[in-house]
Amino acid sequence: MKHLNKIINGDVLKVMKKIPSNSVHLAITSPPYNVGKNYDAHNDEMDYQEYLNWLNKVWKEVKRALVPGGRFCLNIAPTGIKEFVPIHHDFTDQFRKLGMIFRTEIIWYKQTMLKRTAWGSFKSPSNPHIVPSWEYVLVFSKKQNKLEGDSKVADITKEEFMKFSDGFWHIAPERKRNGHPAPFPEELIYRLIKFYSFRGNTVLDMFGGTGTVALVSSKTKRNFIHIDVSEEYCGTAEQRLKNYFTQSKLSNLRKNGNAKSNGISKKLVISHEELSEVKAHSTT
Repeated sequence: MKHLNKIINGDVLKVMKKIPSNSVHLAITSPPYNVGKNYDAHNDEMDYQEYLNWLNKVWKEVKRALVPGGRFCLNIAPTGIKEFVPIHHDFTDQFRKLGMIFRTEIIWYKQTMLKRTAWGSFKSPSNPHIVPSWEYVLVFSKKQNKLEGDSKVADITKEEFMKFSDGFWHIAPERKRNGHPAPFPEELIYRLIKFYSFRGNTVLDMFGGTGTVALVSSKTKRNFIHIDVSEEYCGTAEQRLKNYFTQSKLSNLRKNGNAKSNGISKKLVISHEELSEVKAHSTT
């Protein structure tokens, strides 16, 4: 399992074709929004239909990689104010056509209204603008709703379960960008991982950026697969993980008198060329 607990630097489609079928329990990602954001190694201004076609190929590979009952949590927001693009509807249509089960949508309330500048016709009904202060997390399952797992490794608390099952999540955006235009806040990823996976499961982020999904997966004792085309972002993700592993070892040393490793190898970043081809490639 050379891909497990690795930061894989490479094109998302080339890498995904090398991830074994039925090997991922939870996928969490936010794709590039195609609005001209300054990503390090991605064209964020494709023709819209080209953009949708490209992502549909990615979604097919994610579905193949998921185990039956595996979940896909997709963070997305409508784009544009003057020209509103309901991108979340288009993605939902894509997944349903792929045969994925649409489980729910979570409202991530970001409380960003204090910084707004686009009012449209201020104090007038002539042409006012609604500025989204929220994003969606769309949740899908492959083939079935139930994810098989041992209840002994279900590590969500009663308090967390009751809080997270309310689909309105008030979480501030991440302020430490680490060179990325749209990083996840750790709290958002923590909730998704604890609510939708068992300890020891494998969590995939195919647009991994600077590594928040990989980091929180490690903190919650899940395996991770991080994919990103940017060498710079992969380097940042590696450093964040190494910082955490170092702190974890020091904490174990203070508590237990030994600096036990968590089993993560020293070499975290690999290229897609280092992965083996999947022998039985299927889109089901």
